[in-house]
Amino acid sequence: MRFPPAFLDELRQRLPVSDVVGRRVKLRRQGREYAGLSPFNKEKTPSFFVNDQKGFYHCFSSGKHGDVFDFLMEVEGATFPEAVERIAEMAGVPMPKESPEEARRAEARASLLDVMEMAAAFFEAELQSRGGATARGYLAGRALAPQTQAAFRLGFAPGDRTALKRHLSSRGVPVADMVEAGLMVAGDDIPEPFDRFRDRIIFPIEDVRGKVIAFGGRAMQADAPAKYLNSPETPLFHKGATLYNHHRARVAAHTVGTVVAVEGYVDVIALGAAGIGHVVAPLGTALTADQLELLWRMAPEPILCFDGDKAGRRAGFRAIETALPLLQPGRSLRFAFLPEGKDPDDLVRSEGRAAVEAAFAGAAPLVDMLWAREFDAGPTDTPERAAAFERRLKDGLASIRDETVRRHYQIAIEGRLARFGRAEGGARRAAARGRRRGAGTSGGRSGWTPTAADAPPLAPSANLRQSPMMGQGAGRLSGREVALTLALINHPVLLDELAEAFAEIEITTRELDRLRRAALEAYAAGAQDRQAMRAALEGGAESAALARAEAALLAGDWWVGAAADAADVSMAWRHAAALHVKVRALHTELRAAEQDFGRDFTDGNFRRIVEIQRQLATAEGAEASIEGFGGASGRTVRPM
Repeated sequence: MRFPPAFLDELRQRLPVSDVVGRRVKLRRQGREYAGLSPFNKEKTPSFFVNDQKGFYHCFSSGKHGDVFDFLMEVEGATFPEAVERIAEMAGVPMPKESPEEARRAEARASLLDVMEMAAAFFEAELQSRGGATARGYLAGRALAPQTQAAFRLGFAPGDRTALKRHLSSRGVPVADMVEAGLMVAGDDIPEPFDRFRDRIIFPIEDVRGKVIAFGGRAMQADAPAKYLNSPETPLFHKGATLYNHHRARVAAHTVGTVVAVEGYVDVIALGAAGIGHVVAPLGTALTADQLELLWRMAPEPILCFDGDKAGRRAGFRAIETALPLLQPGRSLRFAFLPEGKDPDDLVRSEGRAAVEAAFAGAAPLVDMLWAREFDAGPTDTPERAAAFERRLKDGLASIRDETVRRHYQIAIEGRLARFGRAEGGARRAAARGRRRGAGTSGGRSGWTPTAADAPPLAPSANLRQSPMMGQGAGRLSGREVALTLALINHPVLLDELAEAFAEIEITTRELDRLRRAALEAYAAGAQDRQAMRAALEGGAESAALARAEAALLAGDWWVGAAADAADVSMAWRHAAALHVKVRALHTELRAAEQDFGRDFTDGNFRRIVEIQRQLATAEGAEASIEGFGGASGRTVRPM
């Protein structure tokens, strides 16, 4: 449904951002704004601010920013229409009226939802009846406790061809509605519609609001024509646009920051029972583009988890085909493969939650899977076969629609191909020497298997190398450290609340550290305005350090200058301080990871380096998120 702009504006005006946010975050008044701990990251010092006058929130620790609708979508995983409906309800504003046709469709849909709810309750009751004993025994054998069965609303369809039909008819449901809901099998050659699900364990399939829209059924008899049977397409249910357990998983996914897609209902339920709630399943089909979009709404890099056999590998390769055209900056996939012969249900029962989470943590990026797919497609032991391998890779890259993502994939693949050519050439020369010596050969594939560790060494981008985040050359002042210091020298009134944080933050150059200490000492001695602070510093031993820091200040650090509004400086300082702490910690982790990789050339150690460098690049991007946030003074501010 499209919402009139005037209606959305009215909601924003009726309901302050602090009112909506305050229901989830404990806020404290701070000048013209509210401050609190980030709902997106764990932290001890508040970096989350709400400004009712400007109508938005901003989280400096995560870079997230938006209005009341964005907040509900972020913290609850709600869709935009759901967020609008919630805000309208909070504000006491009626929703816009739909057209007569839309109203009729909504009424019909509501009627079918009632029918599906009655059917779900019937199946649940049948599972607990005498006739459901065998089904309960099967579920117990799969270690699904009664409370888990109840949580996922599992049921049982009796073997009687008309059991559900009789039950719904007794509740006044027309047979035509049962057929339209997909509960009955009907047709011109069928005299009387009959129950679609018979002698099956029933798995209710719910929409994003938790409403039952379809069912999946597992046959109890080994000779049943179909082991698993799903509802057909109906006005409520579109198989390729639905994920099993979506409504539960999206809340958990927003908490843990990722979502995992597995292959079956029982896998989802078993992991949920083990405390891993951010899991969905694509209803037994190959992952569709619509299902990928649903996953990406929950997390930027969903994990696809497959069984560790050839079928699981093929399923992963099919997912690559679907995903490549849809990739966008910051939006991709990771792939986790379980030990051969194991599915998530087996693994969590035999080895526990930690083993499953370890498999998810070791998920490979999509570029690794693309390389593995084409490498598996044929031998590369001759120049012609190696050329075919290269062509397959490049054909795959051509399907990526986003130009920026495609270019970065091309750079990554070209680097791997260069190493691959050197390794394959060496293998062929070694094989030739072996043949000349009479040694046997093993066939079409060399013994070398390309992995992530065969990619060229990663290095920071040119922009990242030039960034003040990227460490300190000899005698060079860090741009962020300069800004953090000068901002409080120019606005010493903020030291009332920031002195402790300023004293504790790591400053890597001795000269700037001495200037920081001098500023704190001057403040303690009574220099509580800019004029007194600068007089104390310019007349002291650190006057040269002050001049050098001002010369090193970057032009973009508008918030440091004396003309900047104190509220904007306070928020910007917290933002910069949070980034500074994060980047310093990442550099420490990166050094340790590089040392580990030097000792042990494994894919896991390499991926750890890649992930840390990705986080550093993300932090560099977050540097710009302060841009335009501020101007409380009502004008553009230039640095000193």
